[in-house]
Amino acid sequence: MMSALLKKGSLKMKIIWAVVLIMMCLAPLISTEFRLSLLAKFLALAILAIGLDLIWGYGGVLSLGHGVFFGLGGYAMAMYLKLQASGSTLPDFMGWSGLSGLPWFWEPFRSFPMALLLGIALPALLAFALGWFTFRNRITGVYFTILTQALVLITVTLFVGKQEWTGGTNGITGYNAIFGFTLHSAGTTIALYYITLAVLVLAYLLCRRVVNSRFGQVLEAARDGENRVRFLGYDPAGFKTLAFALSGALAGIAGMLFVLQVGIISPSMMGIVPSIEMVLWVALGGRGTLIGAVIGAVVLNAAKTGISEAYPEGWLFVIGGLFVTVVLFMPNGLVGVYRHVVRLLKRRGEVVHVPVSQEKPKVY
Repeated sequence: MMSALLKKGSLKMKIIWAVVLIMMCLAPLISTEFRLSLLAKFLALAILAIGLDLIWGYGGVLSLGHGVFFGLGGYAMAMYLKLQASGSTLPDFMGWSGLSGLPWFWEPFRSFPMALLLGIALPALLAFALGWFTFRNRITGVYFTILTQALVLITVTLFVGKQEWTGGTNGITGYNAIFGFTLHSAGTTIALYYITLAVLVLAYLLCRRVVNSRFGQVLEAARDGENRVRFLGYDPAGFKTLAFALSGALAGIAGMLFVLQVGIISPSMMGIVPSIEMVLWVALGGRGTLIGAVIGAVVLNAAKTGISEAYPEGWLFVIGGLFVTVVLFMPNGLVGVYRHVVRLLKRRGEVVHVPVSQEKPKVY
């Protein structure tokens, strides 16, 4: 009976998510251009949240450095767009900084396929290298988290200091077209929205396949008992390193799509505060669920936008309050609360709807 209930509940959830996906596909028909662009930005950030949930929720590794991977992807796309906008001349910030020629490492970004490849490969390789040296030396827990924070500080300092290469604190902006289409036109906004939605669905399906595979089972086992996994003959470091690299790649993809939506990337978007917010998305939605990461990213960013519009200074208090609320009262996030409510309702239904033949005889 319990298995039948679970199957029935699973079918209902699939129907619900199918309806949600259809509504998302119809969003351009009922939303303004500005709100659609905001929603596309939230969906791009949800791709990053899925990758973070993969390494934290299923691998047990808390990273506070995903802003770096996000920023590398964003800068890769911004460099391509800036070169296209500048044409045969140097980007404006390079001229202001006294450069007379384009740096050699900017040359590959003249090609869109190369920029796309580097936007995925650079964060993935950086995450792989960091994971390889740390997990091999069994550096985990709070020490790994501190290392990722150090990575953020080093990267932000480098990007701010090398203004002639990166645009400094202002970042890279001043581009408004891709392939001849204006980024902020209605048609381009709708096209970018559907592309972002499609990438989000593919990222979710990919990570769902990963966590349901033997790789995912070993990853979860290493999260719960690394020494036991090592005793069984598996190498937890290798599994965590690959998962971290995949997580970094997804963050890079999110950064590229984000830049296409907002038209700017700067070091402030890859700092410690944004990295902490990314963790909060996953925690609020429910880590170890994937779909919870999507829900947390969309809901929290939508709330941030709404609160910031009404009370510009109130968002910082909301972040602090959410941290306390999630840690004390919602350790499993919104998805955990939903599952708890469903279990309570099922138990209540089983008690109320007891068949007559199973009722105990009354004793007088």
